[in-house]
Order: sequence, then structure tokens, then C-alpha cells
Amino acid sequence: MKIHLTSVFVDDQAEAERFYTEVLGFVKKYDVPLGGNARWLTVVSPDEQDGTELLLEPAGHPAVKPYRDALVGDGIPLAQFAVDDVTAEYERLRDLGVLFTQEPLEMGPVTTAVFDDTCGNLIQIATRPQ
Repeated sequence: MKIHLTSVFVDDQAEAERFYTEVLGFVKKYDVPLGGNARWLTVVSPDEQDGTELLLEPAGHPAVKPYRDALVGDGIPLAQFAVDDVTAEYERLRDLGVLFTQEPLEMGPVTTAVFDDTCGNLIQIATRPQ
């Protein structure tokens, strides 16, 4: 068993597509209209285009807002992405105007940082332990 797809709820799929592709550097994999303004919109790592997909899912369900508000209010990231160098990625993203709620922080063998994805979520980036 392996993870094939996971999702983040987003307020605006067009803005999420722009942020996740143009700023974070993911590659759009699927973009299928579902009726109305909703789309089946997934992105993948440019290094693993056949790997795990991230669904940029519309946040329309009534349970989503209180759930995300509670996570953001407590500073809890909804998802974590692996990067080779947290400090370098922090600096790259900060220079692109990304708002960080946690600067790079070393915690034993792992370094993390947390940013606002502009779509209603906090996202953590982390190095993998060597």
C-alpha cells in the first residue's frame, strides 16, 4: 500500500493553482471540470511526476472552515512537504513574498519552517533526517 493522492482544501482553485505551480514549483497533472466552478485539479512534484498527487480541493463543505480556522489559530500545519534545504527554500519563498509563520527551526535531525499558502492553510516544509 502507498499514498497515491492527498488533498488540501483551498478557497480559490485558480489562486491555488497559481501559488502551488508558480510559487512553490509544483507541476499541474490533472485539471478536469466538474461542473460549476469546481475542478479536479492535482499537482505533483516536478521531480516525481508519477508520484503522489496533491488535490487542490474546493473548500465548500461546511466542516472545512471551522476545521482550518482551528488549525491556523493553533499554528498547526495542514500538510508537510519535504525539501533538501529548508533555509534555502525559506529564503527563496520569502523573496517571492510568501508569508512565514515559523522561520527555519532546527529540531534534532530535522529543520522545519511554516508558511501560509494564501489559500487558507499553513504548510510546513522540512528536511528529511539523514
